[in-house]
Amino acid sequence: MKRNAEFYGLLGLQEVMNHGWIMTLASPSHPSAQISIMEADATAPVTPDMSMEVEDVDAAYIAMQEGGAEIVYPLHNEEWGVRRFFVRDPNGRVINVLGHR
Repeated sequence: MKRNAEFYGLLGLQEVMNHGWIMTLASPSHPSAQISIMEADATAPVTPDMSMEVEDVDAAYIAMQEGGAEIVYPLHNEEWGVRRFFVRDPNGRVINVLGHR
Protein backbone atom coordinates (compact mmCIF):
# COMPACT_ATOMS: atom_id res chain seq x y z
CA MET A 1 0.00 0.00 0.00
CA LYS A 2 2.88 2.40 0.71
CA ARG A 3 4.02 2.23 -2.92
CA ASN A 4 0.51 3.19 -4.07
CA ALA A 5 0.41 6.16 -1.67
CA GLU A 6 3.77 7.32 -2.99
CA PHE A 7 2.78 6.83 -6.65
CA TYR A 8 -0.58 8.62 -6.42
CA GLY A 9 1.03 11.24 -4.17
CA LEU A 10 2.96 12.32 -7.25
CA LEU A 11 -0.44 13.26 -8.71
CA GLY A 12 -1.31 15.27 -5.61
CA LEU A 13 -3.48 12.73 -3.79
CA GLN A 14 -3.17 12.18 -0.04
CA GLU A 15 -4.15 9.18 2.09
CA VAL A 16 -7.45 9.79 3.88
CA MET A 17 -8.30 6.23 4.98
CA ASN A 18 -6.34 3.00 5.38
CA HIS A 19 -7.71 -0.27 6.76
CA GLY A 20 -4.63 -2.25 5.74
CA TRP A 21 -6.45 -4.07 2.92
CA ILE A 22 -8.02 -0.95 1.38
CA MET A 23 -6.67 2.58 1.19
CA THR A 24 -8.41 5.73 -0.04
CA LEU A 25 -6.52 8.71 -1.41
CA ALA A 26 -8.12 12.10 -2.08
CA SER A 27 -7.31 15.45 -3.58
CA PRO A 28 -6.67 18.02 -0.84
CA SER A 29 -8.29 20.78 -2.94
CA HIS A 30 -11.26 18.63 -4.10
CA PRO A 31 -11.88 16.01 -1.38
CA SER A 32 -14.66 14.33 -3.35
CA ALA A 33 -12.07 13.38 -6.00
CA GLN A 34 -10.93 10.05 -4.55
CA ILE A 35 -9.56 6.67 -5.49
CA SER A 36 -9.44 3.53 -3.40
CA ILE A 37 -6.87 0.78 -3.84
CA MET A 38 -7.75 -2.67 -2.55
CA GLU A 39 -5.33 -5.56 -2.14
CA ALA A 40 -8.09 -8.05 -1.33
CA ASP A 41 -11.63 -7.55 -0.11
CA ALA A 42 -12.16 -8.27 3.60
CA THR A 43 -15.67 -9.79 3.34
CA ALA A 44 -16.66 -10.33 -0.29
CA PRO A 45 -15.74 -13.35 -2.42
CA VAL A 46 -13.94 -11.26 -5.07
CA THR A 47 -11.87 -8.09 -5.16
CA PRO A 48 -13.69 -5.41 -7.18
CA ASP A 49 -12.04 -3.57 -10.04
CA MET A 50 -13.42 -0.21 -8.93
CA SER A 51 -15.75 1.44 -6.43
CA MET A 52 -18.54 3.91 -7.01
CA GLU A 53 -20.31 5.80 -4.25
CA VAL A 54 -23.98 6.60 -4.87
CA GLU A 55 -26.52 8.65 -2.93
CA ASP A 56 -29.01 5.79 -2.49
CA VAL A 57 -27.38 2.37 -2.57
CA ASP A 58 -30.70 0.58 -1.99
CA ALA A 59 -32.25 2.24 -5.06
CA ALA A 60 -29.13 1.43 -7.10
CA TYR A 61 -29.36 -2.21 -6.03
CA ILE A 62 -33.01 -2.44 -7.07
CA ALA A 63 -32.26 -0.74 -10.41
CA MET A 64 -29.44 -3.22 -11.13
CA GLN A 65 -31.62 -6.19 -10.22
CA GLU A 66 -34.52 -4.94 -12.34
CA GLY A 67 -32.11 -4.21 -15.20
CA GLY A 68 -30.92 -7.82 -15.18
CA ALA A 69 -27.36 -7.05 -14.08
CA GLU A 70 -25.28 -9.81 -12.50
CA ILE A 71 -25.05 -9.20 -8.76
CA VAL A 72 -21.70 -10.60 -7.62
CA TYR A 73 -22.06 -9.76 -3.91
CA PRO A 74 -25.52 -8.96 -2.49
CA LEU A 75 -26.43 -5.78 -0.62
CA HIS A 76 -24.71 -5.88 2.74
CA ASN A 77 -23.96 -3.60 5.71
CA GLU A 78 -20.24 -3.71 6.43
CA GLU A 79 -18.74 -3.16 9.88
CA TRP A 80 -16.64 -0.22 8.65
CA GLY A 81 -19.70 1.94 7.97
CA VAL A 82 -20.72 1.30 4.38
CA ARG A 83 -23.68 -0.43 2.78
CA ARG A 84 -22.65 -1.97 -0.53
CA PHE A 85 -23.06 -4.56 -3.24
CA PHE A 86 -20.94 -5.73 -6.19
CA VAL A 87 -22.23 -5.86 -9.74
CA ARG A 88 -20.56 -6.95 -12.99
CA ASP A 89 -20.53 -4.31 -15.74
CA PRO A 90 -20.97 -5.09 -19.47
CA ASN A 91 -17.16 -5.37 -19.84
CA GLY A 92 -16.90 -8.01 -17.11
CA ARG A 93 -15.49 -5.67 -14.47
CA VAL A 94 -16.73 -5.99 -10.89
CA ILE A 95 -17.98 -2.69 -9.44
CA ASN A 96 -18.30 -2.08 -5.70
CA VAL A 97 -21.39 0.16 -5.41
CA LEU A 98 -21.58 1.75 -1.97
CA GLY A 99 -23.07 4.36 0.27
CA HIS A 100 -21.87 5.46 3.70
CA ARG A 101 -24.18 4.80 6.63
